[in-house]
Amino acid sequence: MSVAPASHGAALLDRGRAGEVAAISQLITALEARSDVGRLILGDVYAAGGGAHVVGVTGAPGSGKSTLVGALAKELRRRGRTVGVIAVDPSSSLSGGAILGDRIRMQEHTLDPGVFVRSMSSRGRFGGVSRATVDAVAVLDATGWEVVVVETVGVGQAEVEIVQIAHTTVVVSVPGLGDEVQAIKAGLLEVADLHVVNKADRADASKTIAELLGMLSLAGPPAAGGWAVPVLGTVGLDGGGVPELADALDAHLAWLRSSGELVRRERAAAIARIRAIVRDLVLERMHDPAHGRHFEAAVDEVTARRLDPHTAASRLIDRVGADAESRVRGARS
Repeated sequence: MSVAPASHGAALLDRGRAGEVAAISQLITALEARSDVGRLILGDVYAAGGGAHVVGVTGAPGSGKSTLVGALAKELRRRGRTVGVIAVDPSSSLSGGAILGDRIRMQEHTLDPGVFVRSMSSRGRFGGVSRATVDAVAVLDATGWEVVVVETVGVGQAEVEIVQIAHTTVVVSVPGLGDEVQAIKAGLLEVADLHVVNKADRADASKTIAELLGMLSLAGPPAAGGWAVPVLGTVGLDGGGVPELADALDAHLAWLRSSGELVRRERAAAIARIRAIVRDLVLERMHDPAHGRHFEAAVDEVTARRLDPHTAASRLIDRVGADAESRVRGARS
């Protein structure tokens, strides 16, 4: 006898909350694939969350983000916390899957039940995160992981999307990569809650730290009760400076809670997510065979200049909405 998707999803969530790693992996896979199980359990997953500190780690390629995340996970485990890591990798042009895998990331943590690592494909999306990353974070949150780290692909200025996921955004720089990286750092300056100069054992690290402090000073001091963005030096390979990074993450979370900024950020994140999902759903339904002929007809009308693109798009959206409403009425009757 087959198990209904809803009951299967609920069982997976219960097993995940009990610490079963395989169930957590299956939940993330179901949401990423947008399977029936994933769609039906998503509401329960979001309702069960809200306790994790979500940390985004972004920055220039070659800055040692993965090594630093591994060292941070080790430090957090030393402090008795559980850590989930979502590593968003570049997409393979052939398969669409992640080029890098969790088996080659943070290998020292593979036997630690208090660390969960999952690689996800960016699927060619700009912004440094994939569409399913938010849902994967929600699964780890719902299943009790205390700190969830999202490490992005490292594409520079486009990675500002991480602020729509993370409570705390860490921008990682590295000394000695030249003027291009300085421009990247300037582009990411405003999204950082913490700046980290990794590989700080290099001779020119102090110069990079001074440059970042100079950039930050141009914005002036924080408002009364505001957050003063720190610039920290770390050495991911040997853990140098990582305890200070963990302390700064704790301090930022405490500030978020005491200032009310945590609620504001979560509301802003909800707005961004809803808008993104609406956009994705409309585009998906436009490519549904049921709407294909209407889309092609609209293209013909615009090409022949009998209709402008804005009007064509508005009519298609109206048609998608009407069809969806019709399906809901049919399901209820």
